[in-house]
Amino acid sequence: MHRKIIDVWVGLFVLLGAAAVLFLALQAGNMSSLSFAETYAVVGKFDNIGGLKPQAPVKSAGVVVGRVGNISFDDKTYQAMVRLDLDPNYKFPKDSSLKILTAGLLGEQYIGIEPGGDTKNLVDGDRINRTQSATVLEDLINQFIYSKAAEGKEDSK
Repeated sequence: MHRKIIDVWVGLFVLLGAAAVLFLALQAGNMSSLSFAETYAVVGKFDNIGGLKPQAPVKSAGVVVGRVGNISFDDKTYQAMVRLDLDPNYKFPKDSSLKILTAGLLGEQYIGIEPGGDTKNLVDGDRINRTQSATVLEDLINQFIYSKAAEGKEDSK
């Protein structure tokens, strides 16, 4: 009898551990909010998406209103095409704009959508033309270094 109770507790402990590993795997893969609910898709083109990944959140005013569906490359315009799967409960004007933002200094990247003022709303298949690409940290550091080097040359004259 005592052996069966120990076996049950060991089994529960193993199941709890497996659930914890599954939870961590879903969090690491940004799949914890995987949903099969209805969405409507809109597309935005960006010059540089940085480290943006599929399933990254789409936020407006800090609220998650959708997810990045897929990312592809347009070989005619040499831009990244990002499909956003937006929740149909949230409607945005046609002249809304998109920005690739970073959560914190080195956090995950997500898309921020800023509503415009148009009276017509986005529908499935629309394209958002006003986009702002990701800020690349290395480019900012390089600009800072070169500006300081240029100041040094002017001061030495």
